[in-house]
This record gives sequence, structure tokens and C-alpha cells, in this order.
Amino acid sequence: MMAELAPQRAYQAACPGCGAPVLFRSAQSTHAVCGYCQSTVVRQGEVLARIGKLAEVFDDHSPLQVGATGQHKGMGFVVVGRIQYQSSQGPWSEWALLQDDGQPATLSEDNGSYVYSLPFAPDRPVPLTMDLRTGATTAFAGMSFVVSLVDSVTLRSAQGELPHLPPVGQPFDWAELRSEASDGPGQVLTLDYAPALQSLPPALSLGEEVRLEDLQMAGLREDITRQEQGRQFGCPSCGAPVQVVLSSTKRLTCGHCHCVLDLTQQLGPEMVVAQQEILVQPLIALGSEGSLQGKTWQVVGFQHRMGTEPGDSDEHFGWGEYLIYNRQRGFQFLVDSTEGWSLVKPTTGVPKLSPMADSAKYLGVNYKRQYQYWAETDYVTGEFYWPVQRGHRTFNRDFAAGDKLLNQEEAGSEITWSVGSKLNAETVASMFKLDLARIQPAPALLRDAAPNAGINWVTLVVLLAIVLMAVAVLNAPDEPDCDPNTQNCATSSGSRSSGGSWGGYSSGGSHK
Repeated sequence: MMAELAPQRAYQAACPGCGAPVLFRSAQSTHAVCGYCQSTVVRQGEVLARIGKLAEVFDDHSPLQVGATGQHKGMGFVVVGRIQYQSSQGPWSEWALLQDDGQPATLSEDNGSYVYSLPFAPDRPVPLTMDLRTGATTAFAGMSFVVSLVDSVTLRSAQGELPHLPPVGQPFDWAELRSEASDGPGQVLTLDYAPALQSLPPALSLGEEVRLEDLQMAGLREDITRQEQGRQFGCPSCGAPVQVVLSSTKRLTCGHCHCVLDLTQQLGPEMVVAQQEILVQPLIALGSEGSLQGKTWQVVGFQHRMGTEPGDSDEHFGWGEYLIYNRQRGFQFLVDSTEGWSLVKPTTGVPKLSPMADSAKYLGVNYKRQYQYWAETDYVTGEFYWPVQRGHRTFNRDFAAGDKLLNQEEAGSEITWSVGSKLNAETVASMFKLDLARIQPAPALLRDAAPNAGINWVTLVVLLAIVLMAVAVLNAPDEPDCDPNTQNCATSSGSRSSGGSWGGYSSGGSHK
């Protein structure tokens, strides 16, 4: 538990808008949002001035709230405020922290997890965003960083006490650079250009991935953390009840009409962002729970994706990605491709990519590139922490080092990486208590059988069936063939049957 802040550090004055008390606990905080009238106030010495009014914060059902406390590396902190930003990919929250030593910090969302950041003083002038190219390498304070995101952002809402606050309604630039994690976990360097609207230098912060369970937090929202009962509303498209379970969900599908809903919009027709027919039936049902790594994971979302070779649009291959969730560990991806199963999660740092992009090094492991291809999401169901959308395209590279896997995805102004390893089918079946004999057909669960199994009459029958299927495919027209009992759709005038992403998340765009 954090120690009480010294009384002389706190300053309280009446809100210029309604007269309610406004509290400043840090001498470095310049802004606050009145909790009663939502007036934005700026502190000038011991005088508060009202400079406008903000919209109420969007209830993202986060377990965090102003007043919660915790510890990071032995340093206590208290949550004093929150800023909600709006980017081209939807909203996200940055939580303002005040450490026991009086220094500000930030706890922000990142790929379904959190990053704990501290102010960072650059050792050279900060480049303009027009000079930042996604994927390019630059250096600060002797550390090498790769540009992973460049976007335009606006202030959406705020609450509590804040070290700075951008002008309402004025877009500003935002960039994120990730350290090359060839031998370490990596860090995130955030470049916030909002101060440039007041002719001030950008605000920089440097952070690393953290888990809420490791922050020893107290004062979280009990109604969220004790049990996620979720929200329920009527689907704007068909009227059927829609249940939202996770606090971080930004997109989900209606279980009745399968339309895709955007939870960052107000309830109404504008929530419906896509209509879709059932394309595939996931082998693992949404809501299923399984034990892995000593934790219980729940399947909360599923997307099917199609890949095409560069320069060969006639060849297609498909795979499925299950989004699985644990409250202490966050999100991971269980990927089902024609090459077998794998378990992956997004990285905080970025691997060191070779000049020709034919190899990469991450955490001391050298990976070789296996494939590169275009990927497109063509079906989604369940809940997603990013604004997933059908038709979203990424350029992917798959790397491997034995059973270890690495994936790079590039979409517009963002590059994301995922790392993981292969899983055998028996592990997946055991994890979710699947009866292989009752799955008809179940090629996705049987395809990675032990390679040293002896050839017997069953194997011969299977091989004969494969030959007959190959003949049928070669004589069939080149149109998508999606069996609803398996997620591996394929269309090809060639023989490619492999590949697919190892589970890179960026089919939704920005990581926020």
C-alpha cells in the first residue's frame, strides 16, 4: 500500500464553473477536470481558470479508476486522472499516475495489455512526424528504436488531475517507437506532439509491458474485478440481446444476425459497421475454457483470414485465429493453420530485422523467414479488444526457429510483431476437452500427427483420399471453398497448402 502524500503537496480550490472542490495532489499537474460539472480548469499558481468543458468519459468498463493504488518495482503510485484519446482506429485510455516520489507516470493500453511509462528526456531534437517512416530505425539516448506507429489523435474526454491536457477538438500527431528486442523484452517510446499546439516541444515517455497482477493494485472497480457480468443491450440490427463480457471490448458480433458492432459508438444504428453471413464454424466454441500455462483461458473471439502470395492473386490459403483471454495474463492468440496449431502474443519490443528481411533476431533467438504474403480478414465472431473489421488487409512475414515462431504484420502506418511457438493437436484437444472422434470432419486437429507414425491401412486410405481431393480441386473452378465445419478455406490454381499468420493482431489496425 502506498504511503500517504505529504499534506503540503496537495492543493484544493473551488471550481470556477460550479464551486465544487478541485484537488491537485502533484505540483507538476497543470490541468484538472471537475467531477461535478466537467469543466476543464487550468492552474495558474493558486488560481484556477475555467477553459472549457469536456464530454463525459466513455465508460470502457476498465477495472482501473481514479484513486486506485499500486506498486511498480517497489515504488508506490496512485491513479490521479485519465485521458481518453480518439484515433483513426477508435478510442483508448491513458491513466495518469503520481508516484510516491512525486514524479508522474502513465499506465496505458497496449495490445490488450498495459505499459507503465515514465517521462523521457531526449538527448537530441525530436523529429517531426513527417520525417518518421514506419519501420525505419532511429536512436535516442544510445538506444535503437523502430517506428511502429504514426497517427493523428484528438482529445475525447478526461477526468481527474492531469500533467497536461491537449486543446479540445484539435488533432495532433502521435508516434510510437519500439526498441529492438534482440536480447531483451523491449520498451515503448511514445512521442506526444500535443504540446506543439501551444508551441512547446513534444512530450516523450518511455515504458515497458506490465501485468495488473504484478502491480499489487488496490481500489480497483469491484463490480468489474470480482466478476465480469458484462453489459447487455438489444442489437441495433435485429433486436436480439447482445452480451458484452470483457471490459476492453471495442468490437463484437451479434450472435443472432452476425453483424459487427462498434462499441465505441452510442447505442443505435451507427453501431453496425458490417453485415456478414456465416462463413465458417469455429472448431472451438466461443466461451470455451481451457487450462494452459497453469492458467484458465477463455475463447472470446474468432476471426478467419485469407492469404495470397505477392504477385499471385490466384492462389489463396486460409487459417483461423482464436482470441483467448485470462484476466491476469491478458490476451493471446491460438492459431489454426494448415501447418498446425500455434500459440502467440504481440510483443512490446520489436525484433531486429535483417536488411533483406529474410531473418530476424528476438530475445537472443535467430529466426529465418518462411513466407511473406498479403492477409485479409473475411469473417469475425465474438469480442475483440481492437476495432476488427472485415476486409482489413495486412502484409505479413512469417519467421521460424524450430518450434519457435515470429510474425510481422504491416498495415498502413503501423507495424506489429507477434511471438510464440507451435502446439501439437493433442495439447489443443486436451486443453479444451475436445473429443476428436466426435468431430466430423476434423482435419485441423489431425493434420499434425506424429511424423514417425508407421504407415498402415488407415494412412493409405487417407493418402488415397488426398489424391482424389487434389484431382477434384485441379478440375474445379477457382472459387472460394469454405466448409462450415472447418476454418481453413482455400482456393488455389497451384499446390500451396501451407502458411498463414502466426496470430499477429494488427488485422484491426492501431494497437490502442
